[in-house]
Amino acid sequence: MTRWTPDPTFYPSPSSAAQAPSEAHAYVALLAPGGNGQRDGIGVVDTAVDSPTFGRLVGRLDFPQGGNELHHFGWNACSSHLCPYAPHAHAERRYLVVPGTHSSRIHIVDTKPDPRAPALVKVIEGEEVMRKTGYAAPHTVHCGPDAIYLNALGAPDGNGPGGIFTLDHETFAVEGRWEKDRGPQELSYDFFWHLGHDTMITSEWGTPNMVTNGVDPELLLAGKYGHALHVWNLRTRRHEQTIDLGADQQMVLELRPAHDPRSAHGFVGVVLSLTDLSSSIFVWFLDREARGGKGEWKARKVITISAEPADPALLPPVLQPFGAVPPLVTDINLSVDDKWLYVSCWGTGELRRYDVSDPFNPVFTGSVRIGGIVHRTAHPGTPDTPRNGAPQMVEVSRDGRRVYVTNSLYSPWDAQFYPDGICGWMVKLDTTDDGGIALDPNFMVEFEDGIRPHQVRLAGGDASSDSFCFS
Repeated sequence: MTRWTPDPTFYPSPSSAAQAPSEAHAYVALLAPGGNGQRDGIGVVDTAVDSPTFGRLVGRLDFPQGGNELHHFGWNACSSHLCPYAPHAHAERRYLVVPGTHSSRIHIVDTKPDPRAPALVKVIEGEEVMRKTGYAAPHTVHCGPDAIYLNALGAPDGNGPGGIFTLDHETFAVEGRWEKDRGPQELSYDFFWHLGHDTMITSEWGTPNMVTNGVDPELLLAGKYGHALHVWNLRTRRHEQTIDLGADQQMVLELRPAHDPRSAHGFVGVVLSLTDLSSSIFVWFLDREARGGKGEWKARKVITISAEPADPALLPPVLQPFGAVPPLVTDINLSVDDKWLYVSCWGTGELRRYDVSDPFNPVFTGSVRIGGIVHRTAHPGTPDTPRNGAPQMVEVSRDGRRVYVTNSLYSPWDAQFYPDGICGWMVKLDTTDDGGIALDPNFMVEFEDGIRPHQVRLAGGDASSDSFCFS
């Protein structure tokens, strides 16, 4: 893993990342829900536009088991290793760290020497993760300058608290819990940081017992799912502040901080409002003048996306009493230049694009539809085939020209909101400088045998897998 010079896919600044060569491959988490005889794994999709196999699945690595519920995997190393204090500046962006939320296993995948034929080189069993960390249900991976960071939804008994633990960059040894003082934090979900401000932000979903059987209506209507952000000192590992968005704002999920290390703001998506079934986007920011100049982190709602009325007969049982389809914003992504925000509406089947040059006043610039609980909108390449599922995981290329989307969220949620079963697909969208966005009619990857695609990682890095220390 050690190099004499830094990995060329480590970028010293967001602008240099945007100018890097285009991705040739995309790695996709492939979920085999338990009981169908299939195995989970990683798929390789050809994304080189001049390739004869463009837009096709060209490789697949099967894991030993199915039912792991693979989620937000990431690289072992990234641009954060160029930080002056990074002890691993000569590591290599080579290995994918793939957590299984239901099994608590972590799979380590080598993408070299042949990027189309990744190899499984290590499996960290769930028992080891739980024994060494006191956590279970790992969900998200981010490479930091000093370690590989993972979040976990809760404890081995399925309750809280959830939190963060780390792996060694080189050996992948489980190092233990990250927090030294968690304060009032109990629920866990995503995490990310502002390296230039020594600050980590974490969000909230629910413990394993709250989510593994799908959305619990009683917990939801009682406002028991996550509705806050937490602010941490990245160096001391201590909780510093809670930002409560309100108990009506249920399930505060994906975090996307600004890439510019001088900036102190980011965006977070909220799945559901108990008031009107809408979804929303909040911006968090550092108010430097607050508390007599000491500064205070705050959050403000900047985007609201309304539910859409629908015939109850067309809705799954969980939504029939409401007579409407909620947007269900379950993923967002921010372009490397911090100008464009993409928002997945997994309920209505829409991917929305916003100009967030002014993060406090986003401007809606365009959208596309595919799938959706009611609409079942077709792909332009196969106009006679209705699609189910909807835009869910969204990944943006370094230059911001291409957006990749998959349609499966989480097996228990898939079963609740798409009870006829998710037919897995991955699509690509192309963007324009004026805010436009359109589906590529020549890129539609369909997955067979009940396999469902989730997280996407692009070879060489992407908009959500890198942190930068310089601007």
